[in-house]
Amino acid sequence: MTINRRYLKVEWKSSKLGFDEIESTRGRMSGTLLEETIAVRRGEDFDREAVRRYLLEHVEGVPADLPMEVRQFPSGASNLTYLIRIGDWEAVMRRPPFGPLPPKAHDMKRESQLLMRLHPVFPLVPKPYVFCEDESVIGAPFYVMERKKGVVLDRQFPPGVAVNEAVCRQISYAVVDTLVQLHQVDYREAGLEEFGRPEGFLERQVRGWIGRYERVRTEEIPVVDRVSRWLLDHLPVSQGTTIVHNDFKLNNMLMSQDLSQVVAVLDWEMATIGDPLFDLGVTLGYWVLADDPELLKRGLPTITTTPGFIRREEFIERYAQKTGRDVSNIDYYLTFAHFKLAVVLQQIYYRWKIGKTQDERFASFGEMVRNLMMYAAELVERQSG
Repeated sequence: MTINRRYLKVEWKSSKLGFDEIESTRGRMSGTLLEETIAVRRGEDFDREAVRRYLLEHVEGVPADLPMEVRQFPSGASNLTYLIRIGDWEAVMRRPPFGPLPPKAHDMKRESQLLMRLHPVFPLVPKPYVFCEDESVIGAPFYVMERKKGVVLDRQFPPGVAVNEAVCRQISYAVVDTLVQLHQVDYREAGLEEFGRPEGFLERQVRGWIGRYERVRTEEIPVVDRVSRWLLDHLPVSQGTTIVHNDFKLNNMLMSQDLSQVVAVLDWEMATIGDPLFDLGVTLGYWVLADDPELLKRGLPTITTTPGFIRREEFIERYAQKTGRDVSNIDYYLTFAHFKLAVVLQQIYYRWKIGKTQDERFASFGEMVRNLMMYAAELVERQSG
């Protein structure tokens, strides 16, 4: 196995990153043992009584004689997620964001059906209760699923947790092993063949994300064309076909309270069937370490900078040993992971720019997109040299 260590530790030349708002908006846990919620943001509420009636008609066990409380999970910048509580009964509701959406994105029916089929063979996913495609209820399709509880590790550890290198290594191995476990699920036996087209997956992903960027371009960023051409010209041969989460990272998981294991994997909206190294690249893109450049650490604040979290090389090697896959082209997947994140942010920024969302968090996303694209271009230069 060959790992390009030039890539794994690259210097940043950008003078200003502007990432800080990405993770600071997540607000999931911030050091508590339960996920935090907020009052529903202005412009993102829905007809609560209509949802309550729908739940009473379609979900067993929902109390009929108690009021419904709704709170919003403030994390993320894509689909909108709400906590619904009726007495002791709790669930999570997901709906698409407001404003124009990319083709085939934010498909609530697809997402809920994927969870329904995946849950029996990979119980770390939440169990969906009901999908509603009747847009007269809230103005958009939505689904409701079980609420899983656990510890989200984002920018800091929960208070009272004894943090040492052994704990950090334990968490690291849990993340790697959970990704391995997901990639070992037989997607055919789970009935998920229709959720992706493995043949030509990686090329479609690259062309698709380039096309998405072009549809929501708001300004000229000179390096984008060079990065796009490089990604198309250097496509590696895919190493098998698996379920791909597509956003597999530490703060999309819930840990047990002793931090010994992953108890849930969340945010499956982009899941598909395809190249497993695509998932590994995305994960490593968020795996920021203590000796990474300061701009990266400030922009993506995460507990993985704590001593004891395993090196990217060890992460890759453990994954390779457990799966038997050739990971020698991982540098390509890491470059694409940063390009893809830039396009995701550009789509959100575009909705804000044209006034389809009022969330002021997104005003700074244009600067983030520029710097991500510049970073991807520098990675291309390092690999081309």
